[in-house]
Amino acid sequence: MRKIDNSFFSVLAILLAACGAGQALAEPESPLEAAWLGAAQRVTDGLAKAGEGYFSPDARSICYQGVPQGYPFYQIYVQPFDAAAPAVAAPRRISTGRGRTTCCWFSPDGARLLFASSHLDPALEQTEAAARAQAEEDARTGRRRRYQWDFDPEMEIFSASLSSGELIRLTHSPGYDAECSYSPDGSRILFVSDRDGDPDIYVMNADGSDVRQLTNTPGYDGGPFFSPDGAWIAYRTDRLEKDMLQIHVMRADGSGDTAITSGQAVHWAPYWHPTKPWLIWTGADHSDPTQRPNYDLWMARHDASSGSFTAGAPLRLTDHPGADVLPSFSPDGRLLMWTASRDGGGRMPASQLWVSPLDLDALERDLPPVTNRPAAKELR
Repeated sequence: MRKIDNSFFSVLAILLAACGAGQALAEPESPLEAAWLGAAQRVTDGLAKAGEGYFSPDARSICYQGVPQGYPFYQIYVQPFDAAAPAVAAPRRISTGRGRTTCCWFSPDGARLLFASSHLDPALEQTEAAARAQAEEDARTGRRRRYQWDFDPEMEIFSASLSSGELIRLTHSPGYDAECSYSPDGSRILFVSDRDGDPDIYVMNADGSDVRQLTNTPGYDGGPFFSPDGAWIAYRTDRLEKDMLQIHVMRADGSGDTAITSGQAVHWAPYWHPTKPWLIWTGADHSDPTQRPNYDLWMARHDASSGSFTAGAPLRLTDHPGADVLPSFSPDGRLLMWTASRDGGGRMPASQLWVSPLDLDALERDLPPVTNRPAAKELR
């Protein structure tokens, strides 16, 4: 099984696990966050950890991945959501309960859920047993392992009916197939596969047919999302420097690739605002090896009216000492949901999902304008 084992993922894992290590981070009074965000409300609980959440098209549900108590791998969940009063609610598991899962996403009509799973792994019992044995050994010895992202070759993409539970397999290629999302009209699916030797971005019809490769550059390309109008794709890549992820944008056919970020920083998890020309992502400065990078949320204004893609300088939205990662917006763009470890009480063992209202007027006022200079910016 291919694995990534590097400083970015190791630092991220330490940050997300800080609460579980008895290092709960107190909730600070942050003037920076208060300028654009309302009070943050935690909306998940009961799972060992939860994250990478997305809203349903009607904003009455959220989907996410979470690690259940007593099982070593993420599973996929849906739970009710009240935009007027965000709060913890009981989740419903959508995945099978076995194998690794990741990257869930609602269909535009809200009827189905897309996700990747390795539950058909013929060696699943051995995989589970090895993961449990490692966890038990680490607990006994107190060892904290470096985080590894597994490109599990048994990972395939599935679509599940939210009413009947019917599960349809959409990919059948050897190797890792995951990191999937629908186009705005539901006709196509973006996903990541290493079927050609390294992880690249592909697109297919919603039924799994007509698979086409969109990127083919050495290095990792992943986490793709269509823009609200379906014309552009935002994604993350380390093609310029191994492990140093940067945000790129390309047209829906793979042309017009443009770097939005650059420099000695890690930028990942880009997400489009649904009603404004804004792009949000996770970023941290990695230029000083003696300092712990702090992962926060950043946003930039963008413009593609001329046919090419340009972006303004990024605006930092969070400055909590815990990790703030994997942002997404509600369908009306008024709520921000993200994965964070900011409980302040030491009760939660790891990361959970948080929701906050956005001050759209303040962001409209404070986001730097788009200029005609090159799109790539550094965090400073």
